[in-house]
Amino acid sequence: LIMSPAMWKWTYLVSHLLLSTTVSPLGRQQPLHPKRSFITFTGDQAEGNFNHLVVDERTGHIYLGAVNRIYKLSSDLKVLVTHQTGPDEDNPKCYPPRIVQTCNEPLTLTNNINKMLLIDYKENRLIACGSLYQGICKLLRLDDLFKLGEPFHKKEHYLSGVNDSGSVFGVIVSYSNMDDKLFIATAVDGKPEYFPTISSRKLTKNSEADGMFAYVFHDEFVASMIKIPSDTFTIIPDFDIYYIYGFSSGNFVYFLTLQPEMISPPGSTTKEQVYTSKLVRLCKEDTAFNSYVEVPIGCEKNGVEYRLLQAAYLSKAGAILAKSLGVGPEDDILFTVFSKGQKRKMKSLDESALCIFVLKKINDRIKDRLQSCYRGEGTLDLAWLKVKDIPCSSALLTIDDNFCGLDMNAPLGVSSMVRGLPIFTEDGDRMTAVIAYVYKNHSLAFVGTKTGKLKK
Repeated sequence: LIMSPAMWKWTYLVSHLLLSTTVSPLGRQQPLHPKRSFITFTGDQAEGNFNHLVVDERTGHIYLGAVNRIYKLSSDLKVLVTHQTGPDEDNPKCYPPRIVQTCNEPLTLTNNINKMLLIDYKENRLIACGSLYQGICKLLRLDDLFKLGEPFHKKEHYLSGVNDSGSVFGVIVSYSNMDDKLFIATAVDGKPEYFPTISSRKLTKNSEADGMFAYVFHDEFVASMIKIPSDTFTIIPDFDIYYIYGFSSGNFVYFLTLQPEMISPPGSTTKEQVYTSKLVRLCKEDTAFNSYVEVPIGCEKNGVEYRLLQAAYLSKAGAILAKSLGVGPEDDILFTVFSKGQKRKMKSLDESALCIFVLKKINDRIKDRLQSCYRGEGTLDLAWLKVKDIPCSSALLTIDDNFCGLDMNAPLGVSSMVRGLPIFTEDGDRMTAVIAYVYKNHSLAFVGTKTGKLKK
């Protein structure tokens, strides 16, 4: 089995799923060749689950983040080297962690769950962040997983206190003539005073430098971060922003999120909690985070609402899809999976939809909203901001496609939902993962399901 580096980007689906059926253009399920076999890798069962996987686009080497282990595998899934990350003595209530100051909480031998795995190509290193010590990250050399650094002596080095492997998402923004940036987004698990929900951090060339993971900008009043106000938790006690996916495109960094809101159903005087899927956008060069905008996204087919985001992936349109959408072949397309409804985040319904969004159209909606707010129309309209009813302020300026905000009218919410184009629905086996790429002008999508099937 020989694959190009580009094709390896979707092998993480195969590593966890049983490929059992495909769907024909007419919707009939076709059996696969019964003798087809797949390469597999099984880790130490005693160590628990695999959490994250990244593939080196240059070599095809696979890096696998697991509980207490980081594996480096060859392209045919042979173990090349391993790095142990845990367990160790810890207590999640210790903040700062006991490695910084004495903690009065009882310490127990605690597993290190891999929460984020990123390849820093420019410095030839792996960023591996775990659940121990409030989210400490290791910087490991790609070649042999030798530990280059493990920053832990400043509060900025603790990135997330949540132990869930899907709680953190990072996006590296690379530069040719300066240090790179790491945009990091995390659920805060009721601890907004400790952890910003989104921040941008320095990725210094020296893995042991004092400034590693420091905020790109920080003074007494402004920093490269967004914090959820503590008052929000008085309205929604279990409020959090859950980050499903992140990417960079053009001058912006994007995160796709799921977050609770309190709404008043039609004809009701009481409010109920629902979940809303939102796209968050920030300018890459915005050190004060004045460019923060979020817009609700969802999907509808035959009167059925699909609002609970499950997974997403950024791809190009390709010539054939581009023609039908009225965009260019190189335009960015978001492939997204939503489950039905918007009330049960922890127990999503099996009915699900695969939908696509043209990123340019989402950006156009954001630009329209920015223009209206800077004309003084409406309010900031951000559900988790207690002062969401604060009115927009008028300012005479031109807002183009790359506008990055001022220290006014921010952070900003878009009230009207951007609807995706539904291209496939599944009623019995919820879709849970998606990846896509262009092959000979065609856009191909691979979807993983709850029961371990892969649909092409």
